Amino acid sequence: MALLLWLGSQLSIFWSNLSVLGVFLTVFTLLLDFMKRRKKWSHYPPGPVSLPFIGTMLHIDFRNPHLSFNQLHKKFGNVFNLQNCWTNLVVLNGCKTVKEALVCRSEDFADRPDFPIYEHLGYGNNAEGIVVARYGHVWKELRKFTLSTLRNFGMGKKSLEERVTEEAGFLCSAINSEEGRPLDLRFFVNKAVCNVICTIVYGERFNYSDETFKRLLKLFENSMNEEGGFLPQLLNVMPILLRIPGVPQKAFRGQKALMDFIDVLIKKHTETWNPAHIRDFTDAFLKEMEKGKAAEERGFHYNNLRLVTADLFIAGSETTSTTLRWAVLYMLLHPQIQSKVQAEIDKVIGRERSPTMEDQVSMPYTNAVIHEVQRYADIVPVGLPHMTYRDTELHGFFIPKGTTIITNLSSVLKDEAVWEKPNEFYPEHFLDANGQFVKPEAFLPFSAGRRACLGELLARMELFIFFTTLLQKFTFVLPEDQRRPREDGHFSLVKSPHPYQVRAVPR
Repeated sequence: MALLLWLGSQLSIFWSNLSVLGVFLTVFTLLLDFMKRRKKWSHYPPGPVSLPFIGTMLHIDFRNPHLSFNQLHKKFGNVFNLQNCWTNLVVLNGCKTVKEALVCRSEDFADRPDFPIYEHLGYGNNAEGIVVARYGHVWKELRKFTLSTLRNFGMGKKSLEERVTEEAGFLCSAINSEEGRPLDLRFFVNKAVCNVICTIVYGERFNYSDETFKRLLKLFENSMNEEGGFLPQLLNVMPILLRIPGVPQKAFRGQKALMDFIDVLIKKHTETWNPAHIRDFTDAFLKEMEKGKAAEERGFHYNNLRLVTADLFIAGSETTSTTLRWAVLYMLLHPQIQSKVQAEIDKVIGRERSPTMEDQVSMPYTNAVIHEVQRYADIVPVGLPHMTYRDTELHGFFIPKGTTIITNLSSVLKDEAVWEKPNEFYPEHFLDANGQFVKPEAFLPFSAGRRACLGELLARMELFIFFTTLLQKFTFVLPEDQRRPREDGHFSLVKSPHPYQVRAVPR
């Protein structure tokens, strides 16, 4: 009996000590969390209440972050703070604020935060490509080289324009072969736009029926779909979860498959490489790699070749093809605008001659429609995150070095202080009283500053030539049995239209 009493007292003491330990650990954890979340700076931007551990993540719909930002913008102003777990973020809204940060204080906001979710693809360890790379010597070297090489292979020149015109012809032929039957334009447009990048990166285009080409496009699509949503955000702010065996491979299976496929394409390309005859971007990069240790220190090594190649494909094809799909959708929804564009095409170009970039200046309405598609569709509503390179101030708020910066480009493209009808498709936004083309300063679909899209010239050329060629050859109408397509789109790094069917009627 005494033994039982003694055991009972010991158990009571044990559970009592365990309870005290539990309370201590809880208090310690909460205190540690508070120390990580507290803002020790004066004049820091305002924001919603940050909860223990998760911060302000419940305030954001990660499937449509720009919509959440727009709501918080109304409550907290043009500059407000958020917190993903213990990561501090500042969101910039409105034309004036975004331009002051990216243009007037370009170096202050030129850095990128670390993206732990990309490490399993080969990013990091001085191999970061050009899109997500940290701001520094290697990034400057690679961006300078990429821009120079793209120009050498025709970006902004007649030679590349001729390639785009040729590809527009292949696109129209493929669509025409459907003989007016309902089709999903996504597959045709993706192939055409991606082929332009292929000619720059690999020196050749693919036939639309080529199985390798189809697989490449499918891998791009899968990779893009993995980028959006809550999971990537959570894994970025809690990278320890990436160390759980199998998590990166399962969460980002499509990205890994894409990079493996790019490795195969590069390997095949190197088998016919001749340093005396530079055919394309890949050859030019390989030639730089041949310069040895000094070139490697400047970022010219194999891992960066595969990453820069992936960057060019994703940045140079996805946004342009998505914009063209939005453009055709808006022509379906606004047939009177489609008719006005076609009338201008007939007047300036006619039905037989291929459009050229020289025609653009004589076609203000068509140019306005293309720009309005970019504005209203809002393809990249938040862009990729920036990070402050040094301590800085913006609109009287202190933003410390190392703060992740979100540029809400949606708030710029639909800024009520700039646009007459920000929430309507209205090409007159880009026309003056005399019907001449004008471009307001709030037109920033390619972002601005040191991190502005390096493929902007190519994208503008493709959009004009592909769009005018399509409307020169076809009138786009809804199939009789299809309901009116949705206009809201779905977000996964870029905002894409929901799938829709269209009939392309030859003119």
